[in-house]
Amino acid sequence: MARNRRGRPVNGWVVIDKPAGITSTRAVNVVRRVFDAAKAGHAGTLDPFATGILPIALGEATKTVPYVMGRRKSYLFEILWGEERDTDDCEGTVTGTSAVRPDRETIERALDAFRGHIEQVPPRYSAVRIGGRRAYDLARNDEDVALPPRPVRIDEFLLEAIPDPDRAIFRVTSGKGAYMRALARDLARNVGTVGHLARLARLSVGNFDAETAVPLDFLETRVHSPAAFDHLLPVDAALDDIPALDVTGDEADRLRRGQRVPLFRASDRARRGELREGDLLYARCSGLPVAVSRIREGCISPVRVLNL
Repeated sequence: MARNRRGRPVNGWVVIDKPAGITSTRAVNVVRRVFDAAKAGHAGTLDPFATGILPIALGEATKTVPYVMGRRKSYLFEILWGEERDTDDCEGTVTGTSAVRPDRETIERALDAFRGHIEQVPPRYSAVRIGGRRAYDLARNDEDVALPPRPVRIDEFLLEAIPDPDRAIFRVTSGKGAYMRALARDLARNVGTVGHLARLARLSVGNFDAETAVPLDFLETRVHSPAAFDHLLPVDAALDDIPALDVTGDEADRLRRGQRVPLFRASDRARRGELREGDLLYARCSGLPVAVSRIREGCISPVRVLNL
């Protein structure tokens, strides 16, 4: 006898305002239980001590997670000067101290070195793989963790406030893969001291921000309640910055079967618009997304089919 599938086929995005003290996996499990969803995943881990925007994909929306992961993210964080920790955040063990406290002029002058395309060494306690193993597993076992620098993009790095000589608050907008813990560690060293991330709040992930977010504890009180669906965003909420191209029902069926749809006819020129060879788009039919696709050899070529 076939086993019953656990959960329902719920499709869409839920943007959580994650509280401190829980893992991103725990937040995903809460949302999955609230909606009784068969499938769920998140778009960008937040460390347990961090708060803020955590987009969670349900059902077919999980296929669009990569298109959210690559978007710009914005953060507000606080550095505590004078203590370096093995995790580069407030949860680690102190590994170094310094009596130096940078002034505003020193900090402002140092920020230029961390804007634009930079090389960054990820924290020892991170999910980066070394020889097939996670760096944090090696670090927890006191094994050597030699992480090479990798390119990241920092679009904005601003000093927001200096509450007292021991602390400074910053606003950052970054591209994919940038670690705020590493940014805090490296800035502290650059200004002649040591430091770690004392607080971190993620303000946005792409177009997901506080306006679209719901507190996790609020949502948790609506387990299996129709009211929870007031906070479910459509699957294509993750595709707002990707051009949409309307297709017919027959063309949608072909794309769902993994087949290409040609755009050779003169009548196709208007709907193709400014799209060029290699461009990413999503095909939609009757207002629903059908497939994330690319223009290849004059055809709509499906990359990820969405079964909605």
